[in-house]
Amino acid sequence: MRAAAAAGLFVITGISVLAPQSGPVISFRDVARASGLEFTLDNSPTPDKQLIETMPGGVVAFDYDADGQTDIFFTNGAAIPSLEKESPKYWNRLYRNLGGMKFRDVTGTAGLRGAGYSMAAAAADYDNDGRVDLFVAGVRRNLLYRNRGGGVFEDVTVKAGISSEYWSVAAGWFDFDNDGLLDLFVVNYLDWSLSNNPFCGDPVGKIRVYCHPRLFAGTPNTLYRNRGDGTFEDVSKVSGIGQHIGKGMSVGFADYDSDGFADVYVTNDHLPNFLFRNLGNGRFEETALLAGSALLDSGKPVSSMGVDFRDYDNDGLPDVLVTALSGETFPIFRNAGKSAFSDASYTAGLAPLSRKYSGWGVGFVDLDNDGSKDIFAANSHVNDRVELFEAARYKEHNAVFVNMPGGKFRDVSAAAGPDFRVARAHRGCAFADFNNDGRIDVVVSSLGEPAELWENITAGSNHWLRLKLTGTKSNRDGIGARVQIGNQVNLMTTAVGYASSSHYGVHFGLGKAAQAETVVVLWPGGIRQTLRNVAADQVLEVPEPAN
Repeated sequence: MRAAAAAGLFVITGISVLAPQSGPVISFRDVARASGLEFTLDNSPTPDKQLIETMPGGVVAFDYDADGQTDIFFTNGAAIPSLEKESPKYWNRLYRNLGGMKFRDVTGTAGLRGAGYSMAAAAADYDNDGRVDLFVAGVRRNLLYRNRGGGVFEDVTVKAGISSEYWSVAAGWFDFDNDGLLDLFVVNYLDWSLSNNPFCGDPVGKIRVYCHPRLFAGTPNTLYRNRGDGTFEDVSKVSGIGQHIGKGMSVGFADYDSDGFADVYVTNDHLPNFLFRNLGNGRFEETALLAGSALLDSGKPVSSMGVDFRDYDNDGLPDVLVTALSGETFPIFRNAGKSAFSDASYTAGLAPLSRKYSGWGVGFVDLDNDGSKDIFAANSHVNDRVELFEAARYKEHNAVFVNMPGGKFRDVSAAAGPDFRVARAHRGCAFADFNNDGRIDVVVSSLGEPAELWENITAGSNHWLRLKLTGTKSNRDGIGARVQIGNQVNLMTTAVGYASSSHYGVHFGLGKAAQAETVVVLWPGGIRQTLRNVAADQVLEVPEPAN
């Protein structure tokens, strides 16, 4: 890695060379087994079809030991009905990246075996000590791990003031009040319990299936404010977040109205989605319906699952991508400016392409480094017996949609590699350049089957640049920073997809440009920084200037 030669925000102009290319076919190969990544998600399936069994699968990509290699963490289930990790097969797992796409299980020494039935995880340096910490969400069992260094984590849940009142399925870190301290948003799902699990399915044929979420009451989400002393304050009620009852699935953060404060998008399962506008005074107002991002143009809610909240059409405004179940299509809500969104699912071409898929994990990622963000989706139906009732498949292959000129997408999954179309019960996924070759790879979890590690082997000579931001006045990770190179804008966020977290910096594909003429970074505290003539094909460390 090379340190930044000058302080300031980098903005790469050179717009002509950053225009989307038709580009090569995006290609992957699964190297999980060869890499030593031997994880199988044990969701503990039972004949009673307890709803939690079909929901886990969070994955985290983060460099926990700061050696320049991105490591991988998986959440895992627990025994039913105890909801305890009664044997090692239920442990959450941490795999250290040894370089060269080789990994080693270091769960025991790291202290990350976990407890309870885990669902999701979120990575960020919440205490600004330069080490990435980890929050694990679960079925009334949330855990906060502080990274102590030396490859060891400490469970600080109780002394930090983190509760486990609800069934939590996702979480994310962001600085909602711009005080330089990362706050925690926890997404809660349904009011479910082992004793509140009615029979659903065909009682005559005695075919039991997982129940629809409409049979359960929703729950409020939780917002914790970071006090800066290692403890958190639950501000769900005073912020206005807690007064909205949903059936939350995922969360994304972006400043959609460009007022300098991070806003929150929450997907809800078969309910209108939430868009919490940050008012800048510690309070939020829910504006999704008014802003046009709660429902499709049809006026109907979908089974909203994963989410990514960033600019896909290079107009500088963060858009919203959501996965949903088969027959519903994956919504894209395009940011039209002036605090309004439009349903671009059809104009972007994604609606007809995604109709056959049931999506969970998802991300807007430039997979071919051509300067436009593509889509990767981890797919599978929620119901493992759906084929008895519908013309649908339970296990599905992952999907890749390439971003074509004009902001339209094309499904290139069939050409993504000879083993790419393996059908499994995919759930979470995380993104990072695991072998530091400049191409973004993907790790995916699957219920009851081995995890997949998709090495990006896309051919071509497109250039790239990855920024590692280090906040001084802002939070140490630079989470919430907006980076612009030419007409491309990307965000520093670790909240991506379903139940998962991707902590790898800010990646840009540069097409045929060998350098970025200018790179502009707008830090969360409002400082603008510019670097010029930045060489491509490197990981660039960018410290926030003092003033």
